[in-house]
Amino acid sequence: MRLDHVSYVASHDQLVDVVQRLGSRLGSAFVDGGIHPRFGTRNFTIPLVNGHYLEVVCPLNHPASDQTPFGQAVTKRANEGGGWLTWVISTDDISPIVSRLGREAVPGHRMRPDGTDLHWKQIGVLATIYDAQLPFFIEWSSADHPSADGKAVAEIVKIQIAGDLKTIEAWLGTDIKSALGDVEVEWLDVEANDGITGVVAIDFKTPNGIVRLD
Repeated sequence: MRLDHVSYVASHDQLVDVVQRLGSRLGSAFVDGGIHPRFGTRNFTIPLVNGHYLEVVCPLNHPASDQTPFGQAVTKRANEGGGWLTWVISTDDISPIVSRLGREAVPGHRMRPDGTDLHWKQIGVLATIYDAQLPFFIEWSSADHPSADGKAVAEIVKIQIAGDLKTIEAWLGTDIKSALGDVEVEWLDVEANDGITGVVAIDFKTPNGIVRLD
């Protein structure tokens, strides 16, 4: 179990501007990740050091964006003005998490512009919708992970979360250090964040120093 990626939402109209702004700040070029047909969303990604990546995702004008948990989560965040959606934890075997949560994982896939198709299974997005501090889980079926799409120059060094350590560790089923490794967590009081849980900001080490994206 390890940190896989972090997810930032933009509206469809603002997607290009957000991608250009974040890419410029991180000194990295985004890759067009393509469309998630099952979820009614699309994304752009940046590879990061340590096998992580950053995605900027937007909802599409598609029925699936209102009918699937991930599409609903992205649409909800876009309607709130965009920003950080969540952090995502990968596992080599999602079946113990499926057993612990008592529901099935959902298959997902993403069609890249070059015609290649990435496949995975995910679980826990509904929990993220109701309590944004909680990450969801993913098991990749494809070997070509998005962290390998280009040269990684930026690195996640700290995640600022409005939430509660015990709540998150109970959700993960392990201690947070096991999931995040050397990535630091700064905890914010939820009430000081207008009663809203979730990722508030992430610090990246870049060739131009530390950059905070909020």
